[in-house]
Amino acid sequence: MCLGIPGELIGPDEDQADLAVVDVSGVRRKINVGLLEGEDLRPGDWVLIHVGFALSKISEDEAQAVLDFLDGMGQAYADELDAIRESSIG
Repeated sequence: MCLGIPGELIGPDEDQADLAVVDVSGVRRKINVGLLEGEDLRPGDWVLIHVGFALSKISEDEAQAVLDFLDGMGQAYADELDAIRESSIG
């Protein structure tokens, strides 16, 4: 199964234009936003993330619905968050 996890955009990376810092359920990390070139991304926006890449900009309501679903997955979601904590880009 492939998970797309919502993350809230904190801001752009100072050193690399195609990277941004997001908050994923309390975990902050850098992700690649290059696939969303041309989107008007601002702090507070939500993006759907898969394997370190922002795939699409989503609404806060959609992000919350996905987060609620993921929380219901229990340990599988906790394991995914652990993997995010241990990984990095850039």
